[in-house]
Amino acid sequence: MVRTLISLEQDDKAWLERRAREEGVSMAEMVRRAVHRLRTESGAPPPATEDLLTRTAGIRSGEDGLTVQKRLRDEW
Repeated sequence: MVRTLISLEQDDKAWLERRAREEGVSMAEMVRRAVHRLRTESGAPPPATEDLLTRTAGIRSGEDGLTVQKRLRDEW
């Protein structure tokens, strides 16, 4: 993730703080959700497959994927 500094009107920041507290998330998460929603509603194309692979590489490190898959299927 890239860190970004933004300026908000005082009333908007107060609203954002209240809303984030109500939802039990950070203000940063609320902003991320808003940007994602705006991007989705505007019809912007989804991230490229290569970008998604780069951003998710290693999220399940330490265990072979096939081993995990077999273990989960055995639970069925």
